[in-house]
Amino acid sequence: MTATLDRPTDTTRALVTRKFVTDRRAKKDHPLWFLVPALVVLVVFFFIPTLFNFVYAFTDWSSFKSEIGFVGAGNFVELFSSGTLLGRLWITIVYAVLVAVFQNLFGLILALLLERDTRVNRAVRVAFFIPVIMSALAVGYVFQALLKPDGALNGILGFVFGRDIDIAWLGSTTWTIVVVALIHSWKWMGLSMLIYLAGLKTINEDVIEAARLDGAGWWTTLRTIRFPLLAPAVTFNVATSLLGSMNGFDIVQATTAGGPGGTTELVNIFIFRTFGQGLFAQATTMSLVLFLMVMILAFPVIRFLRKREDVL
Repeated sequence: MTATLDRPTDTTRALVTRKFVTDRRAKKDHPLWFLVPALVVLVVFFFIPTLFNFVYAFTDWSSFKSEIGFVGAGNFVELFSSGTLLGRLWITIVYAVLVAVFQNLFGLILALLLERDTRVNRAVRVAFFIPVIMSALAVGYVFQALLKPDGALNGILGFVFGRDIDIAWLGSTTWTIVVVALIHSWKWMGLSMLIYLAGLKTINEDVIEAARLDGAGWWTTLRTIRFPLLAPAVTFNVATSLLGSMNGFDIVQATTAGGPGGTTELVNIFIFRTFGQGLFAQATTMSLVLFLMVMILAFPVIRFLRKREDVL
């Protein structure tokens, strides 16, 4: 009787076999084919253009010629010898650093102010996140209208101070890039806020409570405990804001179009203007240089931030 119970019956064997076959069919029918449309789009709109970007940078492709000839490194020599591209690269780096500083500073401050999970704080979080999902061009045009000499901001200031104010907020060759960087940071600080909020929620309250029992105040706790434990959030926010703003175009194009005097002309705006003039090879060369610059800066920055996480 015992042997009969221990030995699997034919029905049990059949069920196990059927389940095994079903599992194998399910694995064979795994929807890998659903990846094909995404892969096609990725290859057609990313890999192939990137490949041609490397090819056309060494040609004389333009709207003024019917044939395309190979010129070697001539485009690179011409661009770097004129100094124009280097100037635009420097402006792009300054803009990216300003955006990274402002966006992370504002995002961290908002996260600390709205950390408590209350109804008011949840509503305010949503309000600050709305610009993230807005069109960047729309944000740029709105601020361009607000910051004109006869715009709403000067009108409000004139009403407050009781006199006419016509400050050209976007007309300074020194401070306009800071203003535009602040606009960019305003749009994306809601995303940084959410990342920092998520990081703050992962900190063990027992650690904070132990620090308070030892007499540590709010600032000491933030500086010595909470901020070091936010290292992964800092890595993500700094990397995305810095590298993302190096590819900036829409907000700057909508607010200043690269002015005044080219002081806010990022590389992408320079590429856009050059391509519009029919100099396709030169524009492609600039985009290749920007791509390489982003790649060169991305790895050291991310490596440094990741090493900082390991140390902390």
